[in-house]
Amino acid sequence: MFIAMNRFKIDLNHDEDFEQVWRERETFLSGVPGFLNFALLRGPEYDSHVLYVSHSTWVNEDAFRAWTESDAFTKAHRQSKAPKGTYLAHPDLETFTAILEE
Repeated sequence: MFIAMNRFKIDLNHDEDFEQVWRERETFLSGVPGFLNFALLRGPEYDSHVLYVSHSTWVNEDAFRAWTESDAFTKAHRQSKAPKGTYLAHPDLETFTAILEE
């Protein structure tokens, strides 16, 4: 199993805008080979931002990498964007390969 997570620092005044963009998007993930599941997670709130994480699970790293080079990926990332000022920084991508599953 392979997990890909993007961490987003979202301005406190734009958290609802950010969530709306995610709720209304087309995912294009259901037919992607190797895709298992997705979640958008809301984390702690700080003085200047709310932390969010997009969390996708894949059968392996090759499936994830193939998706990033696919038409589905391009279509998904071509959709509407959040209002200016929503993101305090570019998202940080973190990836993990499972070494133990129970």
